[in-house]
Amino acid sequence: MLKTFTILCCFIITASTYSQTDEAILKKLYQTSLTNGKSYDWLNHLSNQIGSRLSGSLGAERAVVYTKEELEKLGLDKVWLQPAMVPKWVRGATEYAYIETTPGKTNTVNICALGGSVATPSLGIKAHIIEVKTFEELASLGQENIAGKIVFYNRPMQADLIYTHEAYGGAVNQRYNGAVEASKYGAIGVIVRSMNLRLDDLPHTGSMTYDNLPIEKRIPAAAISTNDAEVLSTMLQLDKNIKLYFKQNCKQLADVQSYNVIGEITGSQFPNEYMVVGGHLDSWDLGDGSHDDGAGVVQSMDVLRLFKEAGIKPKHSIRVVLFMNEENGLRGGKKYAEEAKQKNENHLFALESDSGGFTPRGFSFDCNDANFNQVLSWQPLFKPYLIHYFEKGKSGADIDPLKTDKIVLAGLRPDSQRYFDYHHASNDTFDAINKRELELGAATMASLVYLFDKYGFK
Repeated sequence: MLKTFTILCCFIITASTYSQTDEAILKKLYQTSLTNGKSYDWLNHLSNQIGSRLSGSLGAERAVVYTKEELEKLGLDKVWLQPAMVPKWVRGATEYAYIETTPGKTNTVNICALGGSVATPSLGIKAHIIEVKTFEELASLGQENIAGKIVFYNRPMQADLIYTHEAYGGAVNQRYNGAVEASKYGAIGVIVRSMNLRLDDLPHTGSMTYDNLPIEKRIPAAAISTNDAEVLSTMLQLDKNIKLYFKQNCKQLADVQSYNVIGEITGSQFPNEYMVVGGHLDSWDLGDGSHDDGAGVVQSMDVLRLFKEAGIKPKHSIRVVLFMNEENGLRGGKKYAEEAKQKNENHLFALESDSGGFTPRGFSFDCNDANFNQVLSWQPLFKPYLIHYFEKGKSGADIDPLKTDKIVLAGLRPDSQRYFDYHHASNDTFDAINKRELELGAATMASLVYLFDKYGFK
């Protein structure tokens, strides 16, 4: 009799959980996040008590310890660290640059070294400047016009593109590949206009590559603020003989061991089928990485907490993965996918938040038509929260290595208009975070995970 009563009670509890309407479940997730959220407090600690978290740094190490401890407090079924070797690049002393119009007459400008760049000689470099907007223009000038000079890449992000990540994508190759291209023609250094849509005095760093260039042929590369890029361009129009001086002290050290931080709620029906939600734990070193990507980290952590607070027992195993080294190597994302393949783990879904903590507008999906059509049927559930953007497109850099023909990859899409004001710059700090917008994003992510877990995959 007691056994029958116990089984009946379990059935009633389970049935009650899943018999609630989807509208009610989503409402509970949003209410809990907005009135009893943890994402903002977690981000406060991550940003203000730990700070920047460049791969291989003390900040990154402390962030691993902190987030693991916080996940353990949630009472998840599993929490663990996944080792990964990551690059260790250090900036060194603050960079310095000026424009010289005549000997002794200078105008200081704001620069920062690009991530992965080599240092200048100890006394810096000073040379004439060649301004270009494209690699084709660079090639047309040839070695006779470029050798011994500093190449200044000055192609702005395209301002009339509403989705600002598209504008970023159209300009970022000059930052990433600019030094390689300029070195082909004998340039001794590279200055790149910051990837920023507004005019300000803040240089924006970011990753760059030398490909397979031998060390002795690598040239220093730095970003210049958009205001100073405008000044430099105007001065060059007036006088082609001005010179630029810059000095930076960065250094690439040997790889070091770091970790992805992983927590899991084991699925009640399909424990060996996995759904992932995550962001990247590392950040650049100029600010504290609150938008890029502290916001995505704490939102992803809060998805699992919101499930537990709402009493949702997922059918599939749901993992939060805090990836290390997205900014300058993607080692964490690649390591997670590599181990998943080795263990023959069946990943059905992955959602990444890496576009800042701004007001959520919807999601982009990299999936088959059947799964995307299912997503479109859920749009009315999100309409009360003004979530309307459901499009096919890219998901996220860290989850992309998981891509197969069957998996659903998704990216949270917040309003993007202000994101590149902060991206990779010194003002990417906690004071730029709006608590309510951050919490709306966490609830939006939890809602999508809930719906896919409930209705499954096509």
